[in-house]
Order: sequence, then C-alpha cells, then structure tokens
Amino acid sequence: MQKRYMAIWFRHLLTDGLIRRRPGLKDQPLVLAAPQKNRMVITASSPVAEREGAFAGMAVADARAATIDLIVMDDVPGMAAKLLRLIGIGCIRYTPIVSIHLPDGLILDISGCTHLWGGERGYLKELVNRLRSGGFNARAAIADTPAAAWAVARFAKKNPIVPVGGQANALAGLPPAALRLEPEVNDLLKKLGFSTIAPLLTIAPQALRRRFGQNLLTRLGQALGTGDEYWEPISLPVNYMEWLPCMEPVRTAPGIEIAIHTLLEKTCLRLQGDGKGIRKAVLKCHRIDGRKVQVAVSTTRASHSVSHLMRLFKLQVAKIEPALGIELFVLEVLRFEDMEAPQEALWAEAKGLADANLAELLDKIAGKVGTDAIKRYLPAEHHWPERAVRVAGSLQEQPETQWPQLPRPIRLLPIPEPIEVMALVPDHPPKVFTFKNKRHTIARADGPERIGREWWQDKGEHRDYYVVEDTEGQRYWLFRSGHYDGNDARWYLHGYFA
Repeated sequence: MQKRYMAIWFRHLLTDGLIRRRPGLKDQPLVLAAPQKNRMVITASSPVAEREGAFAGMAVADARAATIDLIVMDDVPGMAAKLLRLIGIGCIRYTPIVSIHLPDGLILDISGCTHLWGGERGYLKELVNRLRSGGFNARAAIADTPAAAWAVARFAKKNPIVPVGGQANALAGLPPAALRLEPEVNDLLKKLGFSTIAPLLTIAPQALRRRFGQNLLTRLGQALGTGDEYWEPISLPVNYMEWLPCMEPVRTAPGIEIAIHTLLEKTCLRLQGDGKGIRKAVLKCHRIDGRKVQVAVSTTRASHSVSHLMRLFKLQVAKIEPALGIELFVLEVLRFEDMEAPQEALWAEAKGLADANLAELLDKIAGKVGTDAIKRYLPAEHHWPERAVRVAGSLQEQPETQWPQLPRPIRLLPIPEPIEVMALVPDHPPKVFTFKNKRHTIARADGPERIGREWWQDKGEHRDYYVVEDTEGQRYWLFRSGHYDGNDARWYLHGYFA
C-alpha cells in the first residue's frame, strides 16, 4: 500500500482556541504574550490583531502603540500541546494514526482511509471544513511524506494534494524554510541567493553537507522520501477501543446491531485474553451529517460474554437516530475489572450472588428500568438503624460487618415519623398509636431493645424500640426517644415488617 500523509497547520491555534471559549473576543484585536528578556513579547496573534499591525515576535509596548484597544492575555505554557491533543483525538475518526507536531500542527497517516470520503480531495475538504466550522483557521496538504505535506501546507499557494511520487516538483518552488531548517542556515541560504529549494536538488550531497551541515541533507531526504522520520502517534486513555468504518452509511436497526455485534466480538476476545470484563461500555456512532450519537450499557459484574452484552445493547438501539446514515462506529470500554477464569466442572456451578445468570438478569432489567432502580444493601458499622446500611457497588462486594441478629423491618423509613401514643403504664409498650390520622390498636408487643446514640457523631437521647402488631395483623417498629419520665420523650414509627 502506498503510504500517504496529511499535514494540518493551525495558523492561529492559541487565539482560535481562546476565542472558542470566549466568543466575545472574535472581533477584538487579541494577542497572547510572555516575558522575554525583561519585556513582554507577543507569542500569538489573532487575525484581527494582525490586520491592525500586531504580530508574533513584537514587543507588547510597540503593538499597543500601533493597535487600538489591543487585548493582551498571558500565554499559558503547554496550552498548544493540550489543544493539539484534543483536536488530534477528534481527528481519530478519520484515521487511527494522528501525531502532534508542535507548536501548531498535526500529522495524519491517511493510508487506506481516503476512499471512505470519496478520495483524497473529498477527505481533505471534509476534514478542513470540519476544523474551520469548529473555529480553527486550518490549512492542510497531502503527500507521500509527512515533511513534504508539512511544507506544502504552510508555503504552497495552491495544489494542496501532491501526486504520488511528486514531492520533488512540489518542493522545488518553495523557499528553503519549508525544509524546517535552523534559522542560521535559512539566513545563510538567503544571503547566498537560494530563494527556492530547486537549486538545492541539483547540488551534490557532499557539497551541501560541507557548506550547510548534515541536517540540510537529512531534511531533504525526509521530504523526498529517501530518509526516515519517526512520528509518535497520540495514545488514547481508553485501554479497550474498537473501530468499524462503513463502506456505505448504515441507516437501519439490523445494520446497527450487526455493527455492534462485530465490535463486541473483537473487544470481548481481547478482554478474555487479558482476563478482564466490561463493567461499562459506550457505543459512539458518527453520522455523515457531522453529529455523534451514543449509548452506554453497564453490568452488575464484569462480563466478556458477547451474547449477554449484545442483549444489553439491543435495548439501546431504539435510542440511536441514524438520520442520513452512520459512517463510523466506535466501541469504548470505559470501565473494566479483572475476571476469574471459571472452573470447567459440573460441580463448580456458581450459586447465589455468584451466579452469572443472576447478574445477566439484573443487567437486562436495569436496561429497561434504569440502573438506579436496582440496589444491593450491605450492613454498615453504625448503631443508629438509618445509618447502619449502605449501597453496595457490585454483587461481589463483601460486607465489613454482619447484619444484626435481632428482628429488623423489611421497610425502614429513612427518617423516623412522629406518632401519638397512649400507654397504660408510662414505661410499658403503647396500647394505641395514631399515625397520619389513623388509629392503631396494638394487640401484641415485644421489647424494648435499647439502642444508644453514637456520642462521637452527635448528642441526644437513646432509643427504646418495640415490635408491635395491631388488631389488623400489621406489624410495626416503634421507638421512644429518651426515658419515659423525661420531659422530651417522644414516640416515632421507624419501619414496617412483612
């Protein structure tokens, strides 16, 4: 396969990025500046500022004298690298290999990718228009080598697509600065009358090396394709990601399901080999109208079962709007966990919470009613009943303590409700209580169970709990706060038994 590269140049990278965050600066003369040798020097300038005479390299004081209402902001170190990385990650939808070229460019290995956009011209037009619509003044070029594409993008006036094998002709009319030479070498070439690269292509290599150094020959070789150049691609933070570009836009639900199944097969094969399982995954669908739609699924326990995960995604397919069609599917695993390899023996079948069928059933239910509707509770080390439970993060999470052995209601109120009580003897269980204007006559009662307040958290009275049953057969959990003969003793309803 013939290697082809695209170079993208962002002429106003830093100011464009700032204007994206603060659109009100778009029509203002904006520059970024940093201290250099005891004076503030412009490091980046917006198009409006350049039209008014403020350019990179000028002292801020000189620029203020030439420009009305100049806005000067500090140049934050490392911002260019951050912006290029974010833009580069966005360009991965066009090719999986994107490299950063500081201070203002990207290099894309587009080999085998351009046919998805109707060829190199359609590919370049689509990508540049996307960047410009996002607020970045971008220029791009395509060539056999990254160095030639870099030179054409920055210095050529026309013909941004260099034909295969046409690097020499494309470079011949460009200035020597297009070879990325040192400033002193550029100045020397200019003094000697080398206004273009063409004469350098006809001079013997030994003479060029003796007069201008080895770096000139190295840069020429990289641009012409006779020398190697290494570009480090952007590494994504997601450990498991699979791509599926489409020859034709996908518009139907069956087509989307086929794409999902294909991506899951590849992803789960990798996960299984690494002993991992999915806890959360997201499917991103890039449409041909430039928009992106996505759906996500979560699992109760780690899973690399294609059939199980496919059932979960099928529940989300109806939420995907393909519009004119989807051209690229991306499956990212946002969260994964280690999985133990199961024993292949009949007597090793998992039971209880370790049963994989239970986890898959819960995932299917959660896909319909939502993950927040299903919870598992574990005991917590607190005396107060409403504090003595916590929500578990997974089916495998183990409790830190044991559940109380004494009777506890099936339904515990998060906040005890006050009730009115009548007792025959003050320190005995109540005979009648009224809750929400309904009177309950108690037929049976058991207690008290005294639970002390956690003095290290707050101050207050202890509680005396009673399990009571009314004449209708309903059982309740009541308590009295404080001593029966205390002035602030009050009764509360705290829970319901089955």
